[in-house]
Amino acid sequence: MNVKRIVAKTSREAMRELRELLGPDAVILSNRAVEGGVEVLAMPADDIAAMAPPAVEMPQPVAAPRAPEPRPQPRAEPEPAVTFKRRLIERIAVPSQDGSQLAQSVISEIKTLHMRLENQLADLTWRDLPGRDPAGATVMRDMLAAGFSATLARELLETLPKSDEEQARAWMRNTLMKRLNVIQSENQLLDAGGVFALMGPTGAGKTTTTAKLAARFVVRHGADKLALLTTDSYRIGGHEQLRIYGKILGVSVHAVRDAADLRLALSELRNKHTVLIDTVGMSQRDQAVAEQVEMLCQAGKPIKRLLMLNATSHGDTLDEVVHAYQKRGLDGTILTKIDEAASLGPALDCAIRHELNVHYLATGQRVPEDLHLANRQYLIHRAFKSRIQASPWQLEDSELAFALNNYPDANSESAVTHG
Repeated sequence: MNVKRIVAKTSREAMRELRELLGPDAVILSNRAVEGGVEVLAMPADDIAAMAPPAVEMPQPVAAPRAPEPRPQPRAEPEPAVTFKRRLIERIAVPSQDGSQLAQSVISEIKTLHMRLENQLADLTWRDLPGRDPAGATVMRDMLAAGFSATLARELLETLPKSDEEQARAWMRNTLMKRLNVIQSENQLLDAGGVFALMGPTGAGKTTTTAKLAARFVVRHGADKLALLTTDSYRIGGHEQLRIYGKILGVSVHAVRDAADLRLALSELRNKHTVLIDTVGMSQRDQAVAEQVEMLCQAGKPIKRLLMLNATSHGDTLDEVVHAYQKRGLDGTILTKIDEAASLGPALDCAIRHELNVHYLATGQRVPEDLHLANRQYLIHRAFKSRIQASPWQLEDSELAFALNNYPDANSESAVTHG
């Protein structure tokens, strides 16, 4: 099967290379966006036609004595792909008794054929990866085992230099460290001052993290330079919990209900060096998330929004959280519950793909001890060190192709074009 894979910066360049390699009648099997451009898989029209099995001659029954023997029928030849496509188009265009039902049926069959062919090509692409590219297979296997997404692993494989397995591992970790954004010093947050809102779903650790940041600030600048706000009027005891922390630190705590309250409170606290806002926790699927973001944007003063990402959450859940909260932009993230996470891969993967600047790591309930400045080298090392060899989620090499063939890729798109 002569499948050609072309990677180019634009679709136009890919189509030009495709015509030069396979001719104008080439059939595009799939295309998807990849890092740095687009990827196109295509086959020559003759190869597509050759995939159709020839007609099989059935054995003829013994003729009666007086009946003439039937003349042998010529062997059916595979129909050229271009002719086959034109015949399908003509069949859809010709009116019939079934009308549009026939057209829908043909279109459905084409989509089904395309899906099957694309799955087979994907299987062929990854089936021989361990033997064809041991270094690439090592990178893919290690990243999936550590909890990173297949999407990010595929991006790295696109630029993986030729190397042995150990060199590939070192290159992969260095590349991940370069792509992981962290603040270089907490002076960027504590000394610069301003208004900071800690956001995230229920149970992400917003209130405790707010208290930890407040304690760090008090140690450096004093309690009179800091104020705490809370929008958590829904959770029973939520406001009271922050008040207890504020009383221990000697910091004033104020409750706000809406954008008007928030504007008034920030106006009254304009002489404070730093204001920390503990927002109400809610599901990322709750429509009130957008309302909460809008309230912060209408406060009349710039508010830096820090998203709490629970490191124990599944990667897809973290993706939903980021999509829900970043519609008006995010200024960074804090990874929470690091001590409870079996793997840091999903949280780091989400931070890398969404280009979030990681500020702190929260590791427990102690205030302020369990808050640490993010360190990219530690995070990447921890992500792969914590791999559990006996985990029921681990893949064998023989299962790698099947898993990748059926793994959803949110950034990919496929299409079939007809000449």
